Amino acid sequence: MKIKPLADRVLIKIQAEDNQKVGSLFIPQTAQEKTNTGVVAEIGDDKDAITVKVGDKVMYDKYAGTKLEADGAEYLLVRISDVLAVVE
Repeated sequence: MKIKPLADRVLIKIQAEDNQKVGSLFIPQTAQEKTNTGVVAEIGDDKDAITVKVGDKVMYDKYAGTKLEADGAEYLLVRISDVLAVVE
């Protein structure tokens, strides 16, 4: 399924969380501090408002957007204002 955002929206592919380990103990996912990052998969058609490009790794607001699943991957559809930073 192909998803094409409209206007100033960006489709972000959510990155899977890594399991953290301290010594020989695993820290459960519920206790881990999450960094909300993902890779831009598609951008909307408002080229003046959108400042990221496809393939950029970005950090986004915690409660932003709409989560959806397509082709076995998890995506987030957000407005460009919910994208906080480009991670280099």
